[in-house]
Amino acid sequence: MHMADALISPAVGGTLLAVSVGLIGYSSKKIKDDVDTNVIPLMGVIGAFIFVAQMINFTIPMTGSSGHIVGGILLSILLGPYAAFITVASVIIIQAFFFADGGLLAIGCNIFNMGFFPCFICYPLIYKNIIRAGINSKRIIIASILSAVVGLQLGSFFVVAETFLSGISELPFNTFLLLMQPIHLAIGIIEGVATSAVILFIYKAQPELVLENKSFNISYKKFIIAFITITVIIAVGLTRYASSLPDGLEWSILKTSGSTELENPDNDIYSKLEDIQSKTSFLPEYNFRGAENTSNETDNSFLFSEDTGTVISGIIGGFFVLLFAVSIGFFIKIIKRYRTGYNN
Repeated sequence: MHMADALISPAVGGTLLAVSVGLIGYSSKKIKDDVDTNVIPLMGVIGAFIFVAQMINFTIPMTGSSGHIVGGILLSILLGPYAAFITVASVIIIQAFFFADGGLLAIGCNIFNMGFFPCFICYPLIYKNIIRAGINSKRIIIASILSAVVGLQLGSFFVVAETFLSGISELPFNTFLLLMQPIHLAIGIIEGVATSAVILFIYKAQPELVLENKSFNISYKKFIIAFITITVIIAVGLTRYASSLPDGLEWSILKTSGSTELENPDNDIYSKLEDIQSKTSFLPEYNFRGAENTSNETDNSFLFSEDTGTVISGIIGGFFVLLFAVSIGFFIKIIKRYRTGYNN
């Protein structure tokens, strides 16, 4: 559901960027004032896991499309909504700048669509209300699936709305919407099932992370080691088997326009942002530049093959997200300590 710049006008992109930056600032303030800063290491570790998990596109049967998890609900359950939103934003920023996944003009839209709805709408209004009646396996499954489905439906609707309001593409609103909603319903169900499986496992192993009133003052050493191990295993062993079919957004664009990619408008803003992204994205689309043209018969084909590039992208991207999220968290922690000392 990563929007490209070709869908977004500068006005819409700038507005959603301002909204997303405001939400990041608000979330940072809430972490500084109200949230235990011991959550910071978990932000990086679970953020790295989400980055790698998003690389695994799963096939949607009988559609010719694929999807991947967004992770906003999973992050909110484990970290709380504010740390979760910052972590989602970190993942999307790393994806856009270093892997050319989503446009730079659309980065605010992507953060809002994939972060705001699961973290600030679905988690507090759906998941928490279901779990508040008493946490058990059945409620975790229902709450996870329902939250993921609603989050994907809202996010995909706003993709269509932002595209329509931008008015720079010829995608008809009704047709685009009627394609986006059902395909993301299927993706949402799969994400909800995957989320509930992870939460049930953690609930049995480390229930403090799943309870509403979280305590981050206990040792999470084993949990962090386990998540890092799982992340590396996914990056090395599973990312290469991701579906090559177009994802839900690309599929909807293909069915509407006949192509999975639309051309950017002939405008300096788009060309400059495209030039910046081409320079910063050293592994575009999670692969080496020109990997698809590498012959399997050359001596260096393994080193520069698509599979190797995907694995390296997963490892490097996960590390970048971990470093980025932890850096933001520690910056918040330093400010909190400074202000606490100043007030005393």
